[in-house]
Amino acid sequence: MSLFFTYNMRNLLTRRLATVITAAGMAFVVFVFSSVQMMAEGLKKTLVDTGSFNNLIILRKGSQAEVVSVVDRQKALIIETLPEIGISPEGILLSAKEHVVLINLYKKDGDKPSNVVIRGIDRASLLLRERVRLISGRMPLPGSTEIVVGSAIQKRFKGLSIGEKLRFGLREWTVVGIMDAGNTGFSSEIWADIDTLMQTFRRPFYSCIVFRLRNPQDFSSVKEKIEGDPRLGLMAKREVEFYREQSEVMARFLKILGNSLAIVFSIGAIIGAMITMYAQVANRIQDIGTLRALGFQKRDILMGFLIESIILSLVGGVVGLIFASLLQFLEVSTLNWQTFSELAFRFNLTLGISLKAIAFSLFMGILGGILPALRASRINIVEALRMG
Repeated sequence: MSLFFTYNMRNLLTRRLATVITAAGMAFVVFVFSSVQMMAEGLKKTLVDTGSFNNLIILRKGSQAEVVSVVDRQKALIIETLPEIGISPEGILLSAKEHVVLINLYKKDGDKPSNVVIRGIDRASLLLRERVRLISGRMPLPGSTEIVVGSAIQKRFKGLSIGEKLRFGLREWTVVGIMDAGNTGFSSEIWADIDTLMQTFRRPFYSCIVFRLRNPQDFSSVKEKIEGDPRLGLMAKREVEFYREQSEVMARFLKILGNSLAIVFSIGAIIGAMITMYAQVANRIQDIGTLRALGFQKRDILMGFLIESIILSLVGGVVGLIFASLLQFLEVSTLNWQTFSELAFRFNLTLGISLKAIAFSLFMGILGGILPALRASRINIVEALRMG
């Protein structure tokens, strides 16, 4: 069988053009399949990494996003009296009242406007977001019309360099810092002082409260205490779970879209592989007759041609996956369907996506090669030698 395998490999190398075209078709399909899966995974990872497991986010019951949540001041005071809230080594209560609104800014690549999240922050907001760090400038002063801009937003939108001024809410705001939060949603936000922001938009309420638990094991009891208090009408979630839920709708849509495109393109790739293998059978009828005369069984012929098709698909799958992996160096942006705001993220290739892509390519190879392989195994020995 090893001799027969060597024979198969030589035939693939002999017919280089047909081999390359078929493998390229497989590679394209795997590239499309992998890239969309990576996009969905990257979006999900960006949002999930935005949250912290030890942080709780408090919103109005039924709210799916911070921009539609309302927490009045009296309820916020009740929440901040919870003894389970952590305290920093400096004695600061690790609880932050925040206000989230959307503003419209213009992108650098043309004059297309897009929504951007601006978050009103409290004293402890930065302490609660350990991934956020200033890379230039400083944080806004309390009561000022100063803003700090996320690095992903600063790269894509006009007028967001340090010292530049931005006008929204009938006020002029000065950029005093650039922050970076890695591959998280905070890199796509603008931060301002919460009291100034609420006065600007004339909204006397908070969007949410975020606090860190003294003991992460207290989550269930704290959640039950908050949601069971009839005075509040609030719900509590782990911050990481809240952002995971925000990613699900968009990620599900991208996966459905990617799988649909991959199925459509795979039909063409399978047909291409089938044509190539049928041509291989037609060109090697005498070889098949000789192999049968030498004692090779029908199943050997069947497996030999099927292996050729699988090799083609495997090569195509690996090449497509390699090209898809290069997308990880790109940073792209899309609309977050939960907040209707700009969100920057990176493609993310995981072991699971890699295995799915290779399995998908092998599946295409088997479907494309099975009928030609069956045709080759059923060729009559005598007729094959006569044709030679």
